[in-house]
Amino acid sequence: MSQTEHLTTRTEILLGEAAVEQLCHNHVLIAGLGGVGSFVAEALARTGIQNLTLLDHDVVVPSNLNRQLVALNSTLGQKKVEVMAARVRDINPDINLTCHDEFLQQEQAEAFVLADKFDYVVDCIDSIACKAALVAACLQHDIPIASSMGAGNRLDVTQVKITKLNQTQGCGLARELRGLLKQRNARTNYPVVYSQEKSRPPLPHQPVGDGEGRPRAVNGTISYLPALFGLMLAGLVVQDLLAKAESNT
Repeated sequence: MSQTEHLTTRTEILLGEAAVEQLCHNHVLIAGLGGVGSFVAEALARTGIQNLTLLDHDVVVPSNLNRQLVALNSTLGQKKVEVMAARVRDINPDINLTCHDEFLQQEQAEAFVLADKFDYVVDCIDSIACKAALVAACLQHDIPIASSMGAGNRLDVTQVKITKLNQTQGCGLARELRGLLKQRNARTNYPVVYSQEKSRPPLPHQPVGDGEGRPRAVNGTISYLPALFGLMLAGLVVQDLLAKAESNT
């Protein structure tokens, strides 16, 4: 029995061999490999999906240690996309990975999602403008997409849910994203994971990185909430892909 067969043994008990075979052939893009995206990537890899594209431009820093799957003392200073790729290959040596160590610019979003055939895109990007560009491009070309909203400054796992973007309440990121999508004439009734919990205040705006970027608020985070967002997104993707496969049979 190969490593991949061992990987999917328990999943086949739950879903059946045919469904697992269908999942294996899907291609999913995970954009952003931080606290949410890293858990999406690992959960999908452990499900047996054989084709993943990973996108992230950042490196692991000490402040990531409290919540990001890629963040260990041994990985500080390393590229997140490289750390995630190594971890995923350690789970499934037969996986087909495409890695992009780059920042997705707004004007590049459409070309990026059309450059390959993605069965699903998972948006875990922090930059709101780039997030809107990626979502709008996917919706315009009928590429299934789901997004993570803000997991920062919140604690309560019971307030996290999956809904449509246009049905979210009390999430500032979701509100801002809706506005940007409307400016792009894009619909807002696509799936997102978000928290209904009232956000606690962040630190005041301050420079990030090398200090050359636009100052922004620094959010507080707890270890488990971004992970929960990521696992819920992975579950949504798997269920949607299974439903699509069943409808095509």
